Amino acid sequence: MSTPTPEPPSSTSIPTNLFGLPLADVFEILFIAVIAISVERIVTRYISRFSKKTKLEANTANNLALTFRILILIAAVVAISRAGNFESEWILSISAIGGAAVGFASQKTIGNFVAGIFLMAARPFKVGNYVRIGTVEGIVSEITINYTKIITSANNIVSVSNLQILDREITNYIYETPNTKNMYCYTFEIGFDHSVPTNKIIEIFNQVFVKYSKDMPTIPNYVLLRSAAFERIYLIYLYVSYPEQIFSLRHKIAEEVFQRWDEERAKLK
Repeated sequence: MSTPTPEPPSSTSIPTNLFGLPLADVFEILFIAVIAISVERIVTRYISRFSKKTKLEANTANNLALTFRILILIAAVVAISRAGNFESEWILSISAIGGAAVGFASQKTIGNFVAGIFLMAARPFKVGNYVRIGTVEGIVSEITINYTKIITSANNIVSVSNLQILDREITNYIYETPNTKNMYCYTFEIGFDHSVPTNKIIEIFNQVFVKYSKDMPTIPNYVLLRSAAFERIYLIYLYVSYPEQIFSLRHKIAEEVFQRWDEERAKLK
């Protein structure tokens, strides 16, 4: 009687791919996704802390967080596509859509953010300085990531976008010498017709300047800026220790100069 031949033990096959991709690529894609999520969480928390510390507006903080989320998503998609050997056209399409979303959603926000960092690094002015930015003139009260706030002579607060500041002419009236610090030299123009002689105008300047010099570190000065057929324009140099003095002294000096000039004109009639 013949002995039956034993059957070979059945072997269980281990899958080598999933969703048409090798398991090694699948694990790499999952690893990239975990890293992207972790980076997104870390960046979002940092932006939240940074916005509270610098007192950013809620809308600005949200736009920044959205921008970085999109950038992380684009980086993750590119990395995953390379790990899975996807077609290059698909990568370019996703990148283009993400880039357009970033540009559309937060162009001004990112521009203001970068401009604010540049201003803080370059420091063309600081809080407390008397400045003129374009047509806005006054004392800098606050510098944030997005806006610079300026108190004008009318006691109004004007917020100027940091992105606009970089495109405008900036004049900082602070005047520093080796012997004098924290002094401001403010200039303004005064014009007269030719009815009063030059020597009388110079006499008026000297009298008025001496009267107010006790409130200033240096006596004011003047220079003839230009002379035309119907008027003479003088440039007045006003020196003060505190920027707030510019608001009051400029108007007081100009008002008294014109008052004395009117008196001299009346004498000539």
